[in-house]
Amino acid sequence: MSHVHVMDHPLIQHKVSLMRDKETGPKEFRELLNEISMLMAYEVTRDLPLKTVQIETPICSAQTKVIAGKKLAIVPILRAGLGMVDGIMSLVPAAKIGHIGLYRDPNTLEPVEYYCKLPADAQEREILLLDPMLATGGSAVAAIGFLKKRGCHNIKLVNLIAAPEGINRVQQEHPDVEIFVAALDEKLNDHGYIIPGLGDAGDRLFGTK
Repeated sequence: MSHVHVMDHPLIQHKVSLMRDKETGPKEFRELLNEISMLMAYEVTRDLPLKTVQIETPICSAQTKVIAGKKLAIVPILRAGLGMVDGIMSLVPAAKIGHIGLYRDPNTLEPVEYYCKLPADAQEREILLLDPMLATGGSAVAAIGFLKKRGCHNIKLVNLIAAPEGINRVQQEHPDVEIFVAALDEKLNDHGYIIPGLGDAGDRLFGTK
């Protein structure tokens, strides 16, 4: 089963509460999502390997640690996942960025890929797959499947808010994928929205509703 990491840092929980508030406008919503993504990236990248290098400080020679060159790729699921990119890139500016676009077929209700552009060496990179909301899990499961079909197997799923139903589906279909969330909510309602959630993240992010 996928291991689930729920971020309980006070700063993250405080900022998530502000994002949930229906009075929070698009500008503040974007800023908060950016800040939370940066804070989450700190934990998501905790297991990056290090190597020892020799440097000269102003005082003397020293052996210190640097990241051992492990390659990262950040892949947002369009469109709401775009709001999480800048915060993570501020910590790992050398990462490359891919994009996955999905829509739900109105007849089958299954996710359909309409766009996928990945770094040429994506198979060699650790993939951070970004989407603010993990509701039913349909989009996340499909996006992970698209990545695996292209040879990517080192994948971490990073979400702002998740419902148990979405967590369970990802765990069942992709048990090798670690899941990182800022908040694990109660359930889905009859329309597939997370309760208490924060509404439609894409609409709130881009002011389209």
